[in-house]
Amino acid sequence: MRRTAMMLALLLVALPAFAGEAEIKAAQNSISGQLQAFRAGDDAAAYGYAAPNVKRIFPNLDTFMNMVTGAYKPVHKPQSFSFGKFQEMSPTAIVQQVIIVGADGKDYEAVYTLELQPDGVWRITGVSLRAANSLST
Repeated sequence: MRRTAMMLALLLVALPAFAGEAEIKAAQNSISGQLQAFRAGDDAAAYGYAAPNVKRIFPNLDTFMNMVTGAYKPVHKPQSFSFGKFQEMSPTAIVQQVIIVGADGKDYEAVYTLELQPDGVWRITGVSLRAANSLST
């Protein structure tokens, strides 16, 4: 009996926490909001989705947009995007894969990290972008 209880406790510790559907949707809404703002040319709204750590590095809209347009062109002007894998790192940190078709017609994988802010909003803390080997049609 004690052995079973110990194994159950170890299993529960080993299992990752699962975010609720509402948290996943809220995090995805932040990513969608930023990508749609970029597409619409509303750079100020897109900057609003950045977490405080990003805003410390890029303290104004111009420096933020220089970074985005220089290093993240597919994110800046996506033709389309869809959500892939999701992982909860902690109750306040999420990683979300996004498949993006860039303006150049190529596929990209963007891995977003988001953090739940004290106001209850998920903000983007970082994006890792890499080109995929396929071409969308």
